[in-house]
Amino acid sequence: MKFRSAAHNEKATARIGLWLGIAFLVCFVTGLISHAIQHPPSWFFWPSRPVNFYRITQGLHVISGVAAIPLLLAKLWSVYPKLFERPLVKSLPHALERGSILVLSGAAFFELVTGIFNVAQNYVFTFYFPVAHYAVAWVAVGSILVHIAVKLPVVRRALQRDTSPDLSRRAFLRTTWLASGVAVVATAGVTVPFLRNVSTLAWRSAKGPQGVPVNRTAAAAGVTKDPSWTLEVAGKRFTLDQLSAMPQTTADLPIACVEGWSQSASWTGVPVADVLKAAGVQPGVAVQVHSMEQNGLYRTSTLPGEHTKDPLTLLALRCNGEVLDMDHGYPCRIIAPSRPGVLQTKWVNRLEVL
Repeated sequence: MKFRSAAHNEKATARIGLWLGIAFLVCFVTGLISHAIQHPPSWFFWPSRPVNFYRITQGLHVISGVAAIPLLLAKLWSVYPKLFERPLVKSLPHALERGSILVLSGAAFFELVTGIFNVAQNYVFTFYFPVAHYAVAWVAVGSILVHIAVKLPVVRRALQRDTSPDLSRRAFLRTTWLASGVAVVATAGVTVPFLRNVSTLAWRSAKGPQGVPVNRTAAAAGVTKDPSWTLEVAGKRFTLDQLSAMPQTTADLPIACVEGWSQSASWTGVPVADVLKAAGVQPGVAVQVHSMEQNGLYRTSTLPGEHTKDPLTLLALRCNGEVLDMDHGYPCRIIAPSRPGVLQTKWVNRLEVL
């Protein structure tokens, strides 16, 4: 069977593969960062400044994943004729190449498809997404490295300057770049504010209580207003009136969720450092934050010392000038710079010094 289309040319395949590799590299590195922040190994350190650092890295993670979808489809289209080659296995390197392509294709599709379902918060699968997504990412990267090692001579030859470029091949490549660009622009508004009016497929907006989206409502968390609420910090208890009477700090900080969306808001509250001092604890220690929520996977979070000593890490009492809505964590919640939204614990009732 003969495949003469310019789309099936090694030069087109190599160029698409180069950009796909860059997209996967960005997605992989930023994914590792996000995973390490949520499940930090003992050696890991994540700074609290700049305040938008996590917003940028996680935005890049999701945007690069979206960009990779049309690139992957174009790459597979350009190489699928090789499935019809005979014999099936010509040599050991050829067997490694075929095996790596099979594993790479499966892992890449798994990562991109489950990632899209995750940003849509549509969990049609039964496995725990973060663990599976993290594990398969290593499989994908390993198979990419094997594939590159086997195909490096071909890639080098294909990426050399083309003295007589084929117009139809150029058209195929331009269509691929355009499709990838459109996919990015149509979705990037979830984290890039100036694109929000043109990102027609963005899965979050400024709609929500007090102008900030909500992933988990108070009703879903089983949390209701408790008139007897107090905040316990190192054995000392603070009422809401006492917290409100302490010096307040207002800061513009983003909620940046692992699903890629982010939204800035003006938060007002008491710096965690001041609350720790009032309880006789020196800021800079790690604390475990407890929520009134009883059954959520993220009803507790660990706030590292780098964040507890940062004056912009707040026990927020107000959002955009209003008392916190129940869905945003009334009576108080954690708002810390450069932190995933899932770790900005809501409905806080205890800070435990670690």
